Amino acid sequence: MADPAIIRDARADDDAGILAIVNDAILNTTAWYDHAPWTTEHVAEWRTAKLATGLPLIIADVANGVAGFGTFGPFRARQAYAGTAEHSVYISNTSRGHGYGRQLLEALIGLARTRGLHTLVGGVDSLNAGSLAFHRALGFEEAGRLREVGRKFDRWLTLVFMQKLL
Repeated sequence: MADPAIIRDARADDDAGILAIVNDAILNTTAWYDHAPWTTEHVAEWRTAKLATGLPLIIADVANGVAGFGTFGPFRARQAYAGTAEHSVYISNTSRGHGYGRQLLEALIGLARTRGLHTLVGGVDSLNAGSLAFHRALGFEEAGRLREVGRKFDRWLTLVFMQKLL
């Protein structure tokens, strides 16, 4: 494992690093179910909105920049779901396998508990064995599969919901 990252709130000077991670995931993987690359402006608006509403957007800060980021937000808009959040953790392709994802998700779990949340949910592509194993290692269990709900790279994608009761 590389040296641990500093986990901290995202700042404006992290936007370029976040953008690179997001766009790599959009353009080259099925980890992010989207097609259009983001812009610097989109990242800035997203970061500002997250932090302004009290939602976490944290990064793994390492010597060469942003190794990854994590966040969570409402699972569904209705009040009955207020105790559940959906999280995301993304690591740059050059920083995977160093424990930064674990650091980020453990920090998000701690923040969720501090905020009194009951459940964290993550949506993972069914073919992303690494992410599924990563979630299982941190106590998440498969809660369901939505077959062929996404489409990317000319194929249908199955979404696996991973859940951890806090």
